[in-house]
Amino acid sequence: MKLPYLLVDAFTRTPGTGNRAAVLLDARGLSDAQMRRVAQELETSETVFVTDWKDNVFSVRFYTPAREVEFAGHAAIALAVTLTLQGRIGESERQLFLQTPVDNIPVHLERDEAGVIQAVMREPAPRFRDVLSWSALRELLEALGINERYLHRGLPSGVAFSGLWSAFVPLIAPGLVDELEPDMERLVEICSVLEVDTVHTYAPVGPRAYYARDFAPALGIPEDPVTGTANGALAALLARAGVVPRREGSAEIQVLQGHHLGVPGVVRVRVEYAVSGEPYAVYVGGPAVVAHSGWIGVR
Repeated sequence: MKLPYLLVDAFTRTPGTGNRAAVLLDARGLSDAQMRRVAQELETSETVFVTDWKDNVFSVRFYTPAREVEFAGHAAIALAVTLTLQGRIGESERQLFLQTPVDNIPVHLERDEAGVIQAVMREPAPRFRDVLSWSALRELLEALGINERYLHRGLPSGVAFSGLWSAFVPLIAPGLVDELEPDMERLVEICSVLEVDTVHTYAPVGPRAYYARDFAPALGIPEDPVTGTANGALAALLARAGVVPRREGSAEIQVLQGHHLGVPGVVRVRVEYAVSGEPYAVYVGGPAVVAHSGWIGVR
């Protein structure tokens, strides 16, 4: 049996940049083992499978080359834009829903001033754990290959969730983020101990802008080029710490990522928070572009 697939670059308008996801628009009847093999063969950081649909509601599952994950932000953006481009969502509807293992995700679709389709999704509700202990933070810095003096003391480190759990390590300058040469085996061990999926490093480039790299060897992804999930959690962590400007119950940031790998992309995030200052909703958005189409054998 052969199935059609698309390779779609998310958080960019230019093919060959951003974060590539494989999209299978009709994966009805595929077994877990078949989906895992397809993801391994396509070798993108994430593959999204549409397993069922009715009207504008789509049941989906996400796989990395190593295993199934509950959610993948860039793959969700890639799928939503692709469904619109394929005519599966009418221009007048402007909204679809993704039924994922972790939550039902609403995605709003709109065209920007240049006519490019933008997808904005509400990610799973943010959650937080205790601040990382100094010993855990030192272990992370050592595994990342950077001296502790480059840790940014004015930005939050910690563990947060907006679809997947990530550990966050702030550094004082973007150049230091680019210089990281992590010990991937050690990061896998640390991720297991901390019970997180990725390690997300970041540095400020402006009041509402950050530069980041995301390492996910535990998921079979040494470095995730441009991530919606981890950057959504990052924005929630920053908003909770009160270090980004807030306006009328929300805060917005943009995260630049992928430059070190030669596939730059931009993730735009809005966080809504309660009167108490606690974030309760994270919206991640951006464009996507189809880079390739093909057929894959499924056995």
